[in-house]
Amino acid sequence: MLMITEGLLTAELDLESLNPPVMEGLDALLAKKRSPKKVEPDLSISPQPSISANWFTSKSTKKVPLSSVTSIIDGLKRLYIEKLKPLEVAYKFNDFVSPLLANSDFDARPMVMLLGQYSTGKTTFIKHLLKSSYPGAHIGPEPTTDRFVVVMSGPDGRSIPGNTIAVQADMPFSGLTTFGTAFLSKFQCSQMPHPLLEHITFVDTPGVLSGEKQRTQRSYDFTGVTSWFAAKCDLILLLFDPHKLDISDEFKRVIGSLRGHDDKIRVVLNKADQVDTQQLMRVYGALMWSLGKVLNTPEVMRVYIGSFNDKPVNEAAIGPLGKELFEKEQEDLLADLKDIPKKACDRRINEFVKRARAAKIHAYIISHLRKEMPAMMGKAKAQQRLIDNLEDEFAKVQREFHLPAGDFPNVEHFREVLSGYSIDKFEKLKPKLIQTVDDMLGYDIPDLLKNFKNPYE
Repeated sequence: MLMITEGLLTAELDLESLNPPVMEGLDALLAKKRSPKKVEPDLSISPQPSISANWFTSKSTKKVPLSSVTSIIDGLKRLYIEKLKPLEVAYKFNDFVSPLLANSDFDARPMVMLLGQYSTGKTTFIKHLLKSSYPGAHIGPEPTTDRFVVVMSGPDGRSIPGNTIAVQADMPFSGLTTFGTAFLSKFQCSQMPHPLLEHITFVDTPGVLSGEKQRTQRSYDFTGVTSWFAAKCDLILLLFDPHKLDISDEFKRVIGSLRGHDDKIRVVLNKADQVDTQQLMRVYGALMWSLGKVLNTPEVMRVYIGSFNDKPVNEAAIGPLGKELFEKEQEDLLADLKDIPKKACDRRINEFVKRARAAKIHAYIISHLRKEMPAMMGKAKAQQRLIDNLEDEFAKVQREFHLPAGDFPNVEHFREVLSGYSIDKFEKLKPKLIQTVDDMLGYDIPDLLKNFKNPYE
């Protein structure tokens, strides 16, 4: 008789060759009863191990079980739920940095966001790629698009209001509810059947305005919304017009909010056939000079020059050489867009790893602040002192755990959120949660990449 011991349970067994015990006379007994409600068990099937029981153990370096994961995205979902989400929940990562992820965030199609001042051709650009208009599209010389419009695939052409789309579980826009009803009333989703939209979703944005008056008239945090979309998007196109090269205060803030997503940004000099070749050369130089002052990077941003609309190129202004240039630039931009689905899988892993690192640093900061609080008296004064000297506390955490300074959150934003909490109610450092995330980054994600290939390759 086989004795079940602790050693046997922990040992690795070949479950396919393991024969379960069979009761003699069971078949005859069941044949007598002939009960229609009972189904005869198929004892020839080997017992399968529980998927949830043997899924990535925290200290295991085994390969990802193929029986429980079917793709890289599926694997990331399981890793998030089982390993990263507990750390985020324990230290309120969703309140300070980013909302908790849902299944729809992993399954969403790649997104392309268009930013620019009014009348630079953002809506026309989407219409040009789709070769048709989309529900709710308005085009004109004045600021026509007054809302964020997500253009995505759907069974029929229709517009869905922002409040409705933000509460749909199968849509990746639930995080936008944090910006309130004032924003959701300026947000909509346009659905239409289209082969391109089956692979890419477009985000059309309101024209960025200039002047303090226009900025204060916005009833929602425009910069915060663009930053939220920038984190979700796979490509960000900044559109400029040869006659609108000035970068306003609001546009400067918007471009500043894209920090950390520099690899996603591309610049499009649209309507370039409105000037001749000599003027275009000067316009291009002025645009690069303006961008250099705002982006503060030594690298040169990729700029696509062209006229992205359905009208034929104005060859009288730019000449045959200009027409050839425009065609090559358009081909390069279309090739960049075609690469998005292929790169989206890699970018999703990249964003996931970036989020895990941010969650770890957030846990270190929160637990450090909790440790600095007194046990009994003077909690209010101690909390105020910590909030006032937050830069110094960040520096202490950085030195103690040898963390890169560039990965730390924005001090002002962190201070603003922290002031609404009692620091002594936060959790102390839980090394086990940190170790679980370290194991995930060190073993599980590399194993996932080893076992599954990019579905678009």
